[in-house]
Amino acid sequence: MADVGGDLAGSFRFADREIRGATERKNFAREVFALGKSGLAKIDNQRIIVGVNEQRISGSHFAERSGYRSREEMEAAERFTLAPFAQKSGDSRGRQHSESPHAYRTEFQRDRARIIHSRAFRRLEYKTQVFLNGTGDHLRTRLTHSIEVASISRTIARALSLNEDLAEAIALAHDLGHSPFGHSGEEMLAECMRNHGGFDHNRQSLRVVELLENAYPNFAGLNLTFEVREGLRKHQAFYDPPTPAEEKYHSPSLEAQIANLTDEITYYSHDLDDAVDFEILSTAQLEQNAVWQKSHRAVLARYPDAREPELHKLIIRDIIDVQVQDVVATSAQSIMGAAVQGADEVRKQEAPLIRYSDDLLEANRELRRFLYQNVYYHPRVAEVNRQACEMLRRVFEAYILHPDRLGEGATKRIDKEGLHRTVCDYIAGMTDRYLIEEHTRIAAQLAAVHPNRQGD
Repeated sequence: MADVGGDLAGSFRFADREIRGATERKNFAREVFALGKSGLAKIDNQRIIVGVNEQRISGSHFAERSGYRSREEMEAAERFTLAPFAQKSGDSRGRQHSESPHAYRTEFQRDRARIIHSRAFRRLEYKTQVFLNGTGDHLRTRLTHSIEVASISRTIARALSLNEDLAEAIALAHDLGHSPFGHSGEEMLAECMRNHGGFDHNRQSLRVVELLENAYPNFAGLNLTFEVREGLRKHQAFYDPPTPAEEKYHSPSLEAQIANLTDEITYYSHDLDDAVDFEILSTAQLEQNAVWQKSHRAVLARYPDAREPELHKLIIRDIIDVQVQDVVATSAQSIMGAAVQGADEVRKQEAPLIRYSDDLLEANRELRRFLYQNVYYHPRVAEVNRQACEMLRRVFEAYILHPDRLGEGATKRIDKEGLHRTVCDYIAGMTDRYLIEEHTRIAAQLAAVHPNRQGD
């Protein structure tokens, strides 16, 4: 990634690279004091020096005893290396169901593992991003999209001295509740649920981690920390605190804000990439978009001999770099301007502190319009999605008429959740492939009962 220039962005990188490097050199104290003048976090330099040296001593003794770092040591390292406004794992508001802490994993590392090992996460491999799953070997799926969001989230979190593990866990879980067949499938499921509470994939992701996953004997869901679940509550005017006595607040953690914005960065750039691979965007169309134009010129300036198919890959890479650099620099200035000194002070802010510059915000709005006009509503995409969504509607209606077709686990929830919500949960959890197979089975059953019926 190219340098964004200036002390502002550079000051945000002190925690991960510079301090760790300084601890390994003889002039450790002098370098840490110099870093403390960089302007981002108001850190007590003496506390860092003493604290890290104490960690060295206790850590070496601990290594002699067991050979690994304890959770307590990892939490202490976060306090010394992350920015004051980062969400520390040792300060987590905990889980809905009490559990003993892990010996050598922080709370957010534990959440990340639970998400990755969940069945809902594995099913993302066979869920559509934009182009129907199975139509191309190199096209994105919900799984690859989630991994890419997590990767970029870690990059931004690291640059801003925030908690990478928390940002990554939120990013990996953000689409767990997505329906089959992408956003077209979500719209169809919302239509089926119009008079029964609606459907939104963000709220569904929460249902997955709080209710629908059943990996543990003592509670439903994954029992993730408050901070990860907070990060899945996207696009809310107010956020609920973990206890009723506390006031509602406007903004989630900075790590949650990163995962939210990175989702946009990822699908803007990679939907463009897939559309070019799928050959539904021409060079003339791409040159109409300012984001593409800017990166195209930048790439040719660096690689004047670049040609397809490598050229558009280089352009996509540059688009991502430009977006990430802009978010890091703009957010750094925003955080410093707000003068927040703790994670809870972030939550009291009226507006998110992780954001684009005004120029890039407008450019991205235009890019979004471009994608809807030229990609998402393109006949080759829209017609396939229309047919798939019609299958989804028929399967939904069949389950409403014959709930006995639901799985045993789903059937048990009907009394408590209601028939429509239970059917919605069941279908939302399906992969594209399974829903198509289920539609075929239901159609065959109907044909056997009504041999002269040609379909609805």
